[in-house]
Amino acid sequence: MLQEERPMFSLLTPAWLAILVLAILYTVGVFGILLPIHEDFILLTPVNLLVSLALVLWFHPGWDNRMLAFLAVAYFAGFGAELFGVQTGILFGEYSYGRVLGPKLWGTPLMIGINWVMLGYSAGVIANRLAGSRHWLLRGLVAALLMVGLDVLIEPVAMHYGFWSWKGNEVPLRNYLGWFLVAFPLQCLFAYWLGRVQNKVAVALFILQIFFFLILGMTL
Repeated sequence: MLQEERPMFSLLTPAWLAILVLAILYTVGVFGILLPIHEDFILLTPVNLLVSLALVLWFHPGWDNRMLAFLAVAYFAGFGAELFGVQTGILFGEYSYGRVLGPKLWGTPLMIGINWVMLGYSAGVIANRLAGSRHWLLRGLVAALLMVGLDVLIEPVAMHYGFWSWKGNEVPLRNYLGWFLVAFPLQCLFAYWLGRVQNKVAVALFILQIFFFLILGMTL
């Protein structure tokens, strides 16, 4: 007797369901921004970031003190770097934030630290997958370069839609160097502490971010 086929959705694991939710979320985001559905649709960006990070962290295997410490370091290092950058113009160049990322402290959105956590964790997981047997310094380098590469896609979109603005409307090379200088030690820490972590939802999120900003960038 042939085994009865199970419904398609019963074959999806919780992780793949989370990836499906993220794919829908980012697809809606692309169409919501491009159509646009509403002039203030883009102000939902903080919600998108929080939901994305929550889904990724939900599937983190084996919570421990190192993971909690990394999240705290990533948030405060990322937020602190952006705060220093906004106030001085030294680290990334001269720029200022718009209203898209929500409430600010001293000109710096509180949500930008969440973005550093989300991208830092996701890039670190991808580096584990790509170079898991390599030294933690090499994995840190790979992950940092992934973050800088994604920022290359983010910058023109972020400027166009008012996430932030650069003096002279040009992204300085210093910005990418600054991103690397912040991301590299952060990713080395991830590789050293969390070098065995695998999380397919985090990998999917980083890929979705690439396509999200790539598609929006192609329409500018």
